Amino acid sequence: MEKFTFRKLDPGSDIPYKLLLLADETVEAIDRYIFDSVIYILNDGADDIAVLALYSNSETELEIKNIAVAESYRNQGIGSILINKSKEIATESGYKVLSVGTSDTGFQQIRFYEKNGFIKKGIRKDFFTENYPFPIYENGLQMRDMIILAHHLSE
Repeated sequence: MEKFTFRKLDPGSDIPYKLLLLADETVEAIDRYIFDSVIYILNDGADDIAVLALYSNSETELEIKNIAVAESYRNQGIGSILINKSKEIATESGYKVLSVGTSDTGFQQIRFYEKNGFIKKGIRKDFFTENYPFPIYENGLQMRDMIILAHHLSE
């Protein structure tokens, strides 16, 4: 990660909606969690190239609410860098589980999380149809359910 810098966004800083919208469909959806999340930015020089939003679900579980990489930086291992940073932050903060939710139609994302040590732990039925004002499609299929994946952190 020598050419990149990873930093926690200061409270009161502008929210990086442009990056967050790469992983979530609307500003309204982002606003439901972002103000209670800790936001991290990955920079390549002067450019913000990735974002990570972490939310505490409980004393033992930290959730990745948003993780996104700018298109021109994808498929270069940056997502895995962010996952590793998430695991590090969660472990250092005393969490036992790192979780993430993604669409049931997000086959590539599910494989990505599984490749990074996450296992499927549950389904939030009708999450996308109940939480978005319009149908959202991915891989030619309407997004309906959210797949919840978890990574159990070692002591």
